[in-house]
Amino acid sequence: MMKMKSLSGSRAALHIFRRHLHHQRYSVGIIGAPFSKGQQKDGVQEGADLIRAAGLVQKLKGQGCVVKDYGNVTFENLPNDESIGRLKTPRAVGRANELLSGAVQKIKSDGNTCVMLGGDHSLAIGSISGHAAYRHELSVLWVDAHADINTPLTTPTGNIHGQPMSYLIHELHSKMPKLPNFSWLKPCIAAQDVVYIGLRDVDPEEHYILKYLGIKTFSMTEVDRLGIAKVMEQTCDHMFSKVKKPIHLSFDIDALDPSVSPATGTPVAGGLTYREGIYITEHICQTGLLSAVDMVEVNPKLGRTADEIKSTVNAAVDLLLGCFGRIREGSHDPDYKMPNP
Repeated sequence: MMKMKSLSGSRAALHIFRRHLHHQRYSVGIIGAPFSKGQQKDGVQEGADLIRAAGLVQKLKGQGCVVKDYGNVTFENLPNDESIGRLKTPRAVGRANELLSGAVQKIKSDGNTCVMLGGDHSLAIGSISGHAAYRHELSVLWVDAHADINTPLTTPTGNIHGQPMSYLIHELHSKMPKLPNFSWLKPCIAAQDVVYIGLRDVDPEEHYILKYLGIKTFSMTEVDRLGIAKVMEQTCDHMFSKVKKPIHLSFDIDALDPSVSPATGTPVAGGLTYREGIYITEHICQTGLLSAVDMVEVNPKLGRTADEIKSTVNAAVDLLLGCFGRIREGSHDPDYKMPNP
């Protein structure tokens, strides 16, 4: 007791806070989605198992999380999946996301924060729709170099990993054609509940859609101008301006600069630093409202060296650890003893 009394008030408070952080228990449910047909580059289907192999489960448990790994979704091979207009492999993408949606609903009904390991970013269709089916209204934080909000009619490439947001937003429902294997999907998020961070490669049609819908965006220009702390403060002010809704964080690894995460399908120079990426996940964790996370577009076949692959995978793991209470400063060992002043 005498030792505790001799501590300054601030140091005692810090000690208590660290112990509280350590003892906070997150229940995490992991689902792998080894799917690549939302784009054309082979290898992204290997991302989920590589992230696991880098020790994700053990590291989450090491920081006090209760973790259940639900394994990988088994996706069907759909032959004769012909393009519809410019739209590539629509049947495979629609069916894969229907299966993923069901898997995410199961994880949420079991009381876990869902972590979806991709796979390409078209999988956000199933991840977010499954989350919304359980939690209804959501806030979505989309961290990405790209807006991924082209519609099937505006897409320049036909790749559905550049379109998932358009399938999910209520205000774009009238712009969406009927597609095979998508009849199960209903739009489930409002434009006002979406925030983007990290944009730096946005198509002209996407610029128009973002402005038309009034979606809150922080391009890399804004990140540079404001700093990541101010960006996150304004992000949360926007998301919580009316009602505090559960947060779905959809994180494309290409949001980080290619110097950090080069093994990805569509790298764009000038991205978030490792520290900025970690700050985003830490800040969202501290809201207490994180309910699901996507980590997508890790593609080991696009790393030129083993070090490039390792850097990309390790960044993905560290971002996820930041979502669940990892702190960068000081010790959070429950047996940590404060030194005598």
